[in-house]
Amino acid sequence: MRSGLPRVAAATAPATLPPPLPGLDPTWSRLVTVPGTARGGAARPDRTWHLLDTAGSLAALGVEPVGTILCVHGNPTWSYLWRSVLRTSLEVAASGGPAWRVVAVDQLGMGFSERTGDAHGLADRVHDLGALTDELGLTGPVVTLGHDWGGVVSLGWAVDHPDLVVAVTTCNTAVHQPDDAPIPAPLRLALRPELLGRATVLTPAFLETTLAIAHPRLDRRVADAFRAPYRGAARRGGIGGFVADIPVDAGHASAPELDRIAAGVAALDVPALILWGPRDPVFLERYLDDLVERLPQADVHRFEGAGHLLPEDADVAGALFEWLGDHLPGGHATTPAGARLQADGERGPDASRPLWAALDELRDSDGPALVEMATKDGPRTISWRLLARRVDEVAAGLLDVGVRHGDRVSLLVTPGADLTAALYASVRIAATVVVADAGLGIGGLTRAVRGARPDWVIGALPGLAAARALGWPGRRIATIALPGAARRALRVEHTLAEVARRGARRLAAGAALPPAPAADTPAAVLFTSGSTGPAKGVVYTHGQLGAVRDALAAQYDVGVGTGLVAGFAPFALLGPALGARSVAPDMDVTAPRTLTARAVAASVAAADATVVFLSPAALANVVATAPALTGAERAALSRVRLFLSAGAPVSASLLAAATDLMPNATAHTPYGMTEGLLMTDVDLEGVRAAADSSTDDGICVGRPATNVRVRIAPLDDAGRPTGALTDEPGVTGEIVVAAPHVRDHYDRLWRTDRVSRLGVDDPRGHRTGDVGHLDAAGRLWVEGRLQHVVTTPHGVVTPVGPEQRIEGVPGVRRAGVAGIGPSGTQQLVAVVETDRGVRRPALAEPALADAVRAAAAVTLAAVLVVPALPTDIRHNSKVDRTRLSRWASSVLAGGRMVRP
Repeated sequence: MRSGLPRVAAATAPATLPPPLPGLDPTWSRLVTVPGTARGGAARPDRTWHLLDTAGSLAALGVEPVGTILCVHGNPTWSYLWRSVLRTSLEVAASGGPAWRVVAVDQLGMGFSERTGDAHGLADRVHDLGALTDELGLTGPVVTLGHDWGGVVSLGWAVDHPDLVVAVTTCNTAVHQPDDAPIPAPLRLALRPELLGRATVLTPAFLETTLAIAHPRLDRRVADAFRAPYRGAARRGGIGGFVADIPVDAGHASAPELDRIAAGVAALDVPALILWGPRDPVFLERYLDDLVERLPQADVHRFEGAGHLLPEDADVAGALFEWLGDHLPGGHATTPAGARLQADGERGPDASRPLWAALDELRDSDGPALVEMATKDGPRTISWRLLARRVDEVAAGLLDVGVRHGDRVSLLVTPGADLTAALYASVRIAATVVVADAGLGIGGLTRAVRGARPDWVIGALPGLAAARALGWPGRRIATIALPGAARRALRVEHTLAEVARRGARRLAAGAALPPAPAADTPAAVLFTSGSTGPAKGVVYTHGQLGAVRDALAAQYDVGVGTGLVAGFAPFALLGPALGARSVAPDMDVTAPRTLTARAVAASVAAADATVVFLSPAALANVVATAPALTGAERAALSRVRLFLSAGAPVSASLLAAATDLMPNATAHTPYGMTEGLLMTDVDLEGVRAAADSSTDDGICVGRPATNVRVRIAPLDDAGRPTGALTDEPGVTGEIVVAAPHVRDHYDRLWRTDRVSRLGVDDPRGHRTGDVGHLDAAGRLWVEGRLQHVVTTPHGVVTPVGPEQRIEGVPGVRRAGVAGIGPSGTQQLVAVVETDRGVRRPALAEPALADAVRAAAAVTLAAVLVVPALPTDIRHNSKVDRTRLSRWASSVLAGGRMVRP
């Protein structure tokens, strides 16, 4: 045995069938003996494998398989890992879908296969798997599926069987160890000679650690099933041998085979699916990056919150068979359903006018382009001339320090001149900007940045400090000068000023900036608010961002000469693209409710602004702080001609109150999302007219904007949007939009992207996850989020209508309606904030509860009052009804009456 492994690791034992175990059909198990062969000049004895095989089950169903899925486990698991894949394959076949035979092997020395007493190197394992598939008479088409080091073995088999393999799929694996990075710490520890045998063979420490890092924690019976083949040191020799076989450097015996497989993977010309659990202490994101580089055709899905034991942590089986249904419906490759293809005869977004075109056109103007309000010396104005020059210099400087076409540049900078210059400089050279704003909160921001895997980080001190402390990836550029010690501690390579100086020298020497990128070149990764789950990265191309700019300009007549106050970062960043002078008000971007009326008035005056864009939470505080305005400040606000509020539902009363502050402005509340920033629009008069002429539930968000199509996917009795898309009035369902300025795709979220396009016949389409309906006048009414639909014994209930009626009760400031109990029998609960406020959560007083019940027009199981409803961080507006549901379920079941 290898150095560090005890003699017991060489113990032998025959292959056996497993005992009865949860989730494992005993009819799947079989033993297969592979006749001995001569290899490398030495005779090899017969070897017996245990494997799981659905061939018999498919025969019992009377169906012929369209192909085989060959599943290979890693260390220290066994074929039990793939039980959900076997079960799901049979469910798909029984329902009339493609019948895939699944063969899940126990590698030699592992699971219930034979304990040979021999060392099995990587080359041996790939060869032995090939000998087994030969014995099985396996013919194509074959899809490989591997996890951990079983991923390497399965990919090695695929490289060696190009005539059989039609697709490769993996879960948390790696085929290359970078020379400039150490192997992960847990493996370094396990490989120490004094620990290797003790941790992997003599004790079950390595096995137990692997089982302990599942997310969520494994059920005890499932964990015991994984332990079943490894009880006793004599059964764990394969675990130690696997760890010892990790090629830690080029001198390792298995390094040449790993290099061969890595090179072969890059040459594979078949569809690929990479599934990933980011909470993996061993297979880090750098290994995912390497796989994506070798398999650029691969679809990638990161299961946020999942870890190393991905098939236990996430729905790998469901994702796999959805992917196979799209790519290999009959066992052979075809154009995937929902692929990002342009319809025949349809032009994509026009990129003839690049995002920075207005900046170029105004580069000789000394007029104001940006006004920064949150500076210690008062407002600072940046001219178009200075901004255009700065963007050019930073763009040339970024090229000079090594930023390349397609590199990802994370911008950890608050809105202002530095952020604007860095953003436009990056897209100017075809880098992709990653805009994960502080409004996500530190946890959400960490997940976003790690998931986006930036190559570069441009940050102010708070962002750089967080990047260093939390291990965010990317080479670092600071927006400020730093002392040497701080620079070293934060791993800062350059400052933005240094980058600009290098760029100025480069331009002065005659260097030119590259031509504008093609329309389909990725330009930005923006992040959703995270109000209904982990924030998702949304990829926009240059053409699509240009289309966003054009949609806003056309809808609101915003362009050259417009002064824009933007309290929402994505809108502020589009100011230079629109040719509008823009100002970011003095506020905490993580707390929109900190924005005051005086701060807005100061911003309007500083930029001579005529357009104001605020989130509903910011707008509410602006209205609340209006009594502090001076006469001059009120006069400044009277010059505003248009104000917009979006990001969450905006009530007519709030819009009306804002209009009192800006009496010459038209109030609009556009409807959109990160995936499509302007889908519909309505003004205050439209909101009032809809309320006066309709009894519709929900919030009226107006008619579709130019070039936008809105349809509805009707809900079934279980609250699922299963119906065919329709624009018939009065039909409640999921809102589906299509427009040239809808996002391109979700970043490394293949399954999410697929769901967002499912059943949508327009390549520019997007399922929003919102529910609502169209009325007879073609206006859209939003009734809530799909996951917040409540399925009661009396039918489906959407939450916004009851919430609005409850908010009309005297003394109620805001309401959230959520469901508790099992789907189909859920009960409704109302949770309210009151005007008087309460110090702690409680059941509502009888008079208030009676009034709320009477107004809601739905049956309520309980009415509770809270100091504050839980909301998202970015907007401080979207009520977290999922959290409310969990909280209400707990307190009404006798749990502690804590804040939600």
